[in-house]
Amino acid sequence: MSSRITPLTDPAHGANSRRLAWLASDADSIPVGTAFLRLFDSPEQEHLAELTLQVHPVERRRQVGSQLLDAAVAAARDNARRCVIAQAEDGAPGDRFLAARGFRRVLTLVFARLPLAEVDTARLTGIVEQPHPGYQLAAWQGTVPDDLARTFAASRRAMDDMPMEDTDYGTVAWDVDRVRAAAKAIEMRGEQLHTVVAIDTSNGSIAGFTELVTPGNGTGDGQHYGTGVLPEHRGHGLGRWMKAESIRQACRHQPGLDGLLTDTAASNGPMRDINDSLGYTPTHTTHQYQLDL
Repeated sequence: MSSRITPLTDPAHGANSRRLAWLASDADSIPVGTAFLRLFDSPEQEHLAELTLQVHPVERRRQVGSQLLDAAVAAARDNARRCVIAQAEDGAPGDRFLAARGFRRVLTLVFARLPLAEVDTARLTGIVEQPHPGYQLAAWQGTVPDDLARTFAASRRAMDDMPMEDTDYGTVAWDVDRVRAAAKAIEMRGEQLHTVVAIDTSNGSIAGFTELVTPGNGTGDGQHYGTGVLPEHRGHGLGRWMKAESIRQACRHQPGLDGLLTDTAASNGPMRDINDSLGYTPTHTTHQYQLDL
């Protein structure tokens, strides 16, 4: 059975990407599936497209997903993309669908959750108050303060060597404008960005950071966006120190939150150890797939 595939106008453009969209509908014009293709525009990621595809459960195995995929892949080629990436939960229909259509598995992510009602705040305080000679913690909400903006942008290279296994993701170049644009985008979505950093007291530069995004109304679950320590500052326990302070601040300042979510590459043993030590419990696993064009 063939569905009608209709290209849509999608306003979800960002400072460094734009998005294409398609709607699949049946003979009665009832929507049965959607596909979104994000095209990254930064110079270091112009080769990359990211696919999100959904088909109504009743309509699966009727070629709806294949038609949407064909439209998205054709658009990726038309836009001179080298690869398309997509993500699916382990064992879910999308996991089998992507594997059957030429995508190869390139990365496995472990998702975990920390229920804040179960957090031992006294233990967190003990972790945060442990001395880390040569470093001090600082924190802010929203956009980075002007006096820290330059070294905060420079500290983003801490994520350059995070385990991405075989994903052709590219290296994201950060500057002050991009850091501020990212914070503004979160604000425009009605969410709150909370950042904790470790500062090298010898020169005032930022040695590492951790970011948490929470719902604007302070309820539900927050989402960790990234934790990174510059290579030259690793081995001092800064990642666990910063993340413990981020959790402690969330408990103090947003008591209505239910929990905190995080995802980590299965091969990133050090970060998974940090999460385990702070009480995060794995919830599910997803796989990232890549189609080379």
